[in-house]
Amino acid sequence: MTSADPKIIDLLNEKKQDGEMLVSLEYFPPRTETGVKNLKERMERMKTNLKPLFTDVTWGAGGSTADLSLQLALYAQQTGHVANMHLTCTNMEKDGDPVAAVRDALQQCLDGGIRNIVALRGDPPAGEEKWTAAEGGFTCALDLVKYIRKEYGDVFGIAVAGYPEGHPNAITELKEGEEAELTESELARCSHFDGKTYVCKDEDFKKEMAYLKEKVDAGADLVMTQMFFDVEVFKTFVHECRAYGITCPIVPGLMCINAYPGFKKMTKFCKTRVPKPLEDKMESMKDDPDAVKSFGIEFGAEICQALADFGVEVLHFYTLNLEKVVYGITDALKITEKLYEASNESDATSMVAVGSAWARVGDKVKSIYGEGIVKEIRANSEAVIEMLSWELAGGQRPTAYLQKGSYEKLF
Repeated sequence: MTSADPKIIDLLNEKKQDGEMLVSLEYFPPRTETGVKNLKERMERMKTNLKPLFTDVTWGAGGSTADLSLQLALYAQQTGHVANMHLTCTNMEKDGDPVAAVRDALQQCLDGGIRNIVALRGDPPAGEEKWTAAEGGFTCALDLVKYIRKEYGDVFGIAVAGYPEGHPNAITELKEGEEAELTESELARCSHFDGKTYVCKDEDFKKEMAYLKEKVDAGADLVMTQMFFDVEVFKTFVHECRAYGITCPIVPGLMCINAYPGFKKMTKFCKTRVPKPLEDKMESMKDDPDAVKSFGIEFGAEICQALADFGVEVLHFYTLNLEKVVYGITDALKITEKLYEASNESDATSMVAVGSAWARVGDKVKSIYGEGIVKEIRANSEAVIEMLSWELAGGQRPTAYLQKGSYEKLF
């Protein structure tokens, strides 16, 4: 019988008095078999070199990586990691049962010795901004936390997501003149992209905190945060959590800066606050990949040291399935020695994520009419697709209007 992992909350409680800075690592399922093979080798190296407290494996929206996520999480458990598997609960129907896929995944985790789950909502279906729950199904992460505790008691350790700047769905674009009316707390967490200002307003942030408290009260053991690049935002979030009676550990999620394009894409997508000095520095070296990576180490070490000084016990690295920047940071913090010099990222091009199962604008899709590019997704889930298979006079391409289910996303 497979021996069960310890729960992360128990490990944290045991190590609280040690004073040692701990690290944990997060990986995503790669798109190709070669990528999976290379990732397994990297996971083994990083386990040996960093001795992470736990190892996360992400779960693709709509179940796009369900099987592979579970396989990688079980592989991690079997090879000596304390596996922490992400699990989304919405749009996870199986044979018409809105709960079956989640139940099956949890049972496989239980049988395979995994005892730690990150309970997440997941992305909505394409073209939908609000949830329309299937009868008897889950509508949010809170539902999943309640379900796990009801069905499995205290067998699993449960982590939930926290958003220091507010969930992206709770962040609004300001109208002209509104920025002058922002409160001090709103100014401290607002972000700027393409000449526009975005912020989770105070009234919305209060709802975010109240919901996080509900998740913890329902049985979550710890909070893991969305990425941030302003330490003061994290500190404020921790103070807010304590004020709301959220007393569990709060683990900071740290996105490693590996490349300029990825940094720009992720911060814009999540509406993450980027302090002006960081923005200016990134712009100054956007055409120098080596300089960006070196700065990623310098900036990452600075952030981590500030978090350590604040009392953070675990640094959770979103590795992007890479190692160089993580090693550079841990070397700089004296957690490790000379790992950066020995790092190997010759396989970096194989570390491409599968991506969401739901097609978005700009994605390539396939239907009975051939392949095309999604130009628009309407509220009724109808996709407007520019077909690539045909070409009309003057180089124009025909447009197809297809309902969800009549096309599939290509990876």
